[in-house]
Amino acid sequence: MKSILVTGGAGFLGSHLCDELIRRGNYVICLDNLYTGSKANIHHLKENTLFKFINQDITDLKSIDVNFDEIYNLACPASPVHYQHNPVKTIKTNVLGSINVLELARKKDAKVLQASTSEIYGDPLEHPQKESYWGNVNPIGLRSCYDEGKRCAETLCVDYERQYGIDTRIVRIFNTYGPRMSRNDGRVVSNFITQAIQGNDLTIFGDGNQTRSFCYYSDLIDGLIKIMDLEKPLSPINLGNPSEFTILELAELIIKRTSSISSIAFMDQMSDDPRQRKPDITFASQHLQWQPSVQIEQGIDETVSYFESIL
Repeated sequence: MKSILVTGGAGFLGSHLCDELIRRGNYVICLDNLYTGSKANIHHLKENTLFKFINQDITDLKSIDVNFDEIYNLACPASPVHYQHNPVKTIKTNVLGSINVLELARKKDAKVLQASTSEIYGDPLEHPQKESYWGNVNPIGLRSCYDEGKRCAETLCVDYERQYGIDTRIVRIFNTYGPRMSRNDGRVVSNFITQAIQGNDLTIFGDGNQTRSFCYYSDLIDGLIKIMDLEKPLSPINLGNPSEFTILELAELIIKRTSSISSIAFMDQMSDDPRQRKPDITFASQHLQWQPSVQIEQGIDETVSYFESIL
């Protein structure tokens, strides 16, 4: 049995990761300040002897005195609504928080998996995006607190590995969705499903021809664990579903799957919103034998059922 620290473990992805790590027989310490995470996501683990919850901010880990073998660093608001609400805190979470995690890893001789993001590619000039692509990011835009914060966190990981020999793995996560998403997190899947269930217009920012790829949470969690279990660090690695959809196609699909009476309303495009986003997952396929398996119709149906239960 391994002892594993999951920062951001009460969030959408973090809580699912805790579930799967425990299911595989590991002891999990979940650390979260509940800024965007929720105790409801981990309530079912409250009495589990393989689970421990610590309510603490990643920017202050001085009092953490538990032993662990691995750290999954997922702590950071991941939706524009939340990371733009307090951009300075977002930067601190990515930079100071990552330094704290890496120093903790030095102290405990632990492996670190850093949850990065496809946002480090910015509004890409390469399509699909390979890990070798350096990106096209606006360093002073509204999204830069997140984009540049994650880019700096990647730099910290590789420099700690070069300078101190820390075993780090970097995962660039593309759009992921599923149960436990917050209804008000501002992400396109949760926005559209909430609007469709309530019979409101589905709001598209721009003309709807911008593209995204959508990976179901269970596929993503499987990929994270495969990367952590690699004998030799291979970083960075894209994880996402290479099936590409326009935002308009997604809106139409969700209206159909919810049998909604909603219409589609077009609004002004948001600042620095990428026009295309699709992962090249050749590396993950070859080195992890990883491919997403959940089709979008199945994943949307599962996510709709969850939102119907909480709305």
